[in-house]
Amino acid sequence: MAKLQSLDPITPMFAQFKEKTGPIVLANTFFVPKARTEAFLTLFRRQAEFMKAQPGFVSLQMHKGTADSQLLMNVAVWESTEALATAFGSPEFQRMAAEFPDDIVSYPHIFEQVDV
Repeated sequence: MAKLQSLDPITPMFAQFKEKTGPIVLANTFFVPKARTEAFLTLFRRQAEFMKAQPGFVSLQMHKGTADSQLLMNVAVWESTEALATAFGSPEFQRMAAEFPDDIVSYPHIFEQVDV
């Protein structure tokens, strides 16, 4: 399973799930070794199809770092933290998440819009 790391050690993603707010953006940056990029994207696409069918899902986009970077970033919009937490905690999603190799590191964080 991929290692989950917090961008903000004071407010990890699981603590953010307790905040009842929305709409929210999940920005999840992944460190993916080059040799695993295609396999990672294949698995991520399966997860994305699952998430797209969940209540409260709005949209998602995957981005790749430039200049031969090993970083990928998923930006997903959800109606609420509750909807994201429910989808994330589902047994089906957790089974898919467990398929990621241990050398992938995930840095998820939840954001809400505060200004234009």
